[in-house]
Amino acid sequence: MIDTHAHLEMCDGEPEDVAAAAADAGVSRILTIGREQAVGLAEQIPGVWAVVGVHPHEAAEVGDPAAAVRELIGHPRAVAVGECGLDFYRDYAPRDRQRALFEQQLALAAELSKPVVVHTRAASQETAAVLASFPGTVVLHCFSAPDLLPVALERGYYVSFAGNVTYPKAGELREAARQVPGDRLLAETDSPYLSPQPRRGRPNEPANIVHTVSILAEARGEDADELGARLDVNATAAFALG
Repeated sequence: MIDTHAHLEMCDGEPEDVAAAAADAGVSRILTIGREQAVGLAEQIPGVWAVVGVHPHEAAEVGDPAAAVRELIGHPRAVAVGECGLDFYRDYAPRDRQRALFEQQLALAAELSKPVVVHTRAASQETAAVLASFPGTVVLHCFSAPDLLPVALERGYYVSFAGNVTYPKAGELREAARQVPGDRLLAETDSPYLSPQPRRGRPNEPANIVHTVSILAEARGEDADELGARLDVNATAAFALG
């Protein structure tokens, strides 16, 4: 099994121990998000790969985001650009800066033929518009925007569900998960955030992906082990994992 989106250095405990606990739970691969720290962990820990990018919250802080990403994305353990996108819910950075940052990272990903991991919150229409001309692989991380689902399905995006799909009131997300084609479905923890329902109230970790996969399988009427294996195949394809 694979966790396609974690912030390993932010989890409780040493990253090596967190990865070992995940392996004990059957989670053999983890994609960790960030920049230098993500690449460093991917170098050090077997089964860990890096996704490198500048988050929209940082849009006003990083002077040359394209350069910051370009410096790292060529590393053999760096498999995607992200998480990048638009967050008009928190609005921690000016929206024009967020858009410019998103466009710069998309251009870099297109140039280097890398997939992009997209963060979008309260910005579905704008996110779809910016992505319209992107020619590569798109992963919608921590999917929580059902209004974006028709665009995702039409364009063949990967749709990744996190622990919030397990929450009792998340029926709309489970309905979205039922509609995603089997070869475009992914799962993640977004740890240490969004612990799935059985672990809610405690910091999340990659080992907990098993709970999210279980609920996704239940929602889709599938066997959990079979779905877990398919998600692994999907992630291998999406991120060109060796």
